[in-house]
Amino acid sequence: MSTEAAPTTTYTGEFAVPADHAPAADPTRQILADRVEQLYRQSVPGTLLTLFVGAIITVELWTSFYRDLTVIWWLITIAISAARYGLYRAYLERVDHDEKKWLRWMAIGALAAGVNWGIASAVIFPSHTDNQQVFLAFILAGLISGGIALFASVWWTYAIYAVGIILPFTYVLANSGSRMFVELALLMPVFYLANVVVAYRLDHVFTSGFKAREDYRGVAQEQKVMTAQIEEQLQELLNARREVEASGRKLSLFAERAPIAVLEFDANATVLEMNPAAENLFGYALGELVGRNALQMLFPADELGINESWWRDFLSGVEPATFSRLRCLRRDGLDIMCEFTLTPLVNDEDDVISVIAQGRDITQQIEAERLKKEFTSTLSHELRTPLTSIIGSLQLINSGVLGDVEKDVSELTTIAERNGQRLLDLINDLLDIEKIESGKFTLAPEVVSIDSLLRDTLVLNKGFADRYHVQLVIGKDLAPAKVEADPKRLVQVVTNLLSNAAKFSPEGGAVDVTLKLDGDRVRVGVHDRGPGIPDAFRSRIFSRFAQADSTATRQKGGTGLGLAICKRLIELMHGSIGFEDRPGGGSTFYFELPVLGDKAVSNLEQLGAAQ
Repeated sequence: MSTEAAPTTTYTGEFAVPADHAPAADPTRQILADRVEQLYRQSVPGTLLTLFVGAIITVELWTSFYRDLTVIWWLITIAISAARYGLYRAYLERVDHDEKKWLRWMAIGALAAGVNWGIASAVIFPSHTDNQQVFLAFILAGLISGGIALFASVWWTYAIYAVGIILPFTYVLANSGSRMFVELALLMPVFYLANVVVAYRLDHVFTSGFKAREDYRGVAQEQKVMTAQIEEQLQELLNARREVEASGRKLSLFAERAPIAVLEFDANATVLEMNPAAENLFGYALGELVGRNALQMLFPADELGINESWWRDFLSGVEPATFSRLRCLRRDGLDIMCEFTLTPLVNDEDDVISVIAQGRDITQQIEAERLKKEFTSTLSHELRTPLTSIIGSLQLINSGVLGDVEKDVSELTTIAERNGQRLLDLINDLLDIEKIESGKFTLAPEVVSIDSLLRDTLVLNKGFADRYHVQLVIGKDLAPAKVEADPKRLVQVVTNLLSNAAKFSPEGGAVDVTLKLDGDRVRVGVHDRGPGIPDAFRSRIFSRFAQADSTATRQKGGTGLGLAICKRLIELMHGSIGFEDRPGGGSTFYFELPVLGDKAVSNLEQLGAAQ
């Protein structure tokens, strides 16, 4: 039975499983609803059975004496049947789900049906012959027993229905005057109780069945959800598989077309796979290297960077390894220098599955760098010697030692001297940066009073600042601090920072120099009021030949090497250098150096005196 208000039910096998039915939040309430629904399902067959049995009794007992009573009884029966059918229709069209209310109405209808039969038996039974009385008794017993099938899903509705029949009938039997009927009257309560017990037990059977059905609904819903989840997971796995396959094809294509050599080794350094670039690099065909030991085939025996011992340590560490310069062996016996990265691939247990090696030949690059350094060094030395003589000659002319010169000539010689000095600074910067990067640069460290060095450096740079109409201002209360540094190179760093600040400060402005102690480090800051540093330039400001791409920078000049040299010099002196925006506009460049304690200063001074 299904209506708009009732759940849609699909019957399959033994149980009824509602379509898209979620398990009830309150199983007890749902079981009660199922029991009430069962009662209403049986109400229509019960009503039809009442009318059918009534028709048989009417045909059998129709006499002129009881014709009026029979008509009245039929009117009452039809009224009760119509009311019960109306109740059934109201139940189907209900908008509320107050099952207890509908159960009460069903109990009233059952009681009315039972009382109707009971009163009819009390009126009709006594006046008939023995055969007719036996027939009526049989009919009433059948109605009482048949009511079990109609009302057993809620046992007490059956008890109400049956008591409505038995009480009047038992009363009639007890007062009939017949010994047999009196004895039958005594058995009627026993018969009633036996039927109620049967109804009670059937009630429990129905309840267990409804509970099992509700449990099955829950299991079916869970299975449906689980099936949907499994389908979703299978789809995700299928999608993941497709993605993995696509990624695998991309990686294979990448490795095959990559301009760098890509090789795969197992945990024993056996070659498993290699791309065409690796074949070109080492001169081996794929079939010649696969299955061979890479440590023996690709790297010379005397190469300390990668050997059996290193390989074992590499596998145990399970970390990528990078070689900026690694000597490798070609098939033709030539040694080549390569840049290599080895990355281990591990499983969930951190066991190495394979090792991916990526490398490229840098032999020509190394040779080109060597030639470039030699050329730069040679050219710088060859340029510096005649340039020093030219600058010296111009200085003699401009100083007036050789006599007075005309104003126009003096202006030209001054410009020539200034640009010659710029060219000499550039050459010196190139030599410095080349020495630093080649590892040939050495410092002469000693104990330096950094506050005194700052004051002396400001005096040396005053003339340069005056050219830009900028003042160099140093704090009056400088914290006295001593550091271990090369004083000449430290003056070079401070000079470079001061000259940059003076060049980019507005005319009439000031460059402030500060000195602060911060624990075991001292911080020197140079603060300008210039335009600041562009965001796009910040990441490469300490790189070689780095210059902000602006008109002001180009007009002020500069090689782009000064800050790069400052950074390397400060790092060689175990310090650090950086920059930050200055509040109110401008920039602050600073460097920090470790401060020497009194004991360290004493030891270094004694060491210097001994030398």
